[in-house]
Amino acid sequence: MSKRKSKAQPDSYKDVFGALAHPARRRVLLTVYFHGGAMSAGEIAAIFAHAWQTTTRHLQVLEAAGLLTHERQGRMRVYRLERARLTLVSEWLEHFQRKTKYRVRGKQNGHEKKTKSSEGEVFKRRSA
Repeated sequence: MSKRKSKAQPDSYKDVFGALAHPARRRVLLTVYFHGGAMSAGEIAAIFAHAWQTTTRHLQVLEAAGLLTHERQGRMRVYRLERARLTLVSEWLEHFQRKTKYRVRGKQNGHEKKTKSSEGEVFKRRSA
């Protein structure tokens, strides 16, 4: 029986957002995406002006985060984009696209009620 990580585990977010934090890794993902979703390690390395070791390290971080997978084809490693893993990012970002009655920071006045949350102080707007 295989254990599957819940996509909402904090470590998953840490790994994915940590991998996306570096501009070179974001460029690698975009490059693989615009080349049909799969490229060999050599093709990826040829596009970037990094040393081979640096490119390899970026690929390892992306793979550890689950954003890329690889398969061996003879002597080549072909990296594939894991689009399903990117849904973790888009689902998290959806929180900021929804309209909400809550806002962080601001002055407490007659139209706001101060409440506590795990993220600190949150102000809830009272309906007028």
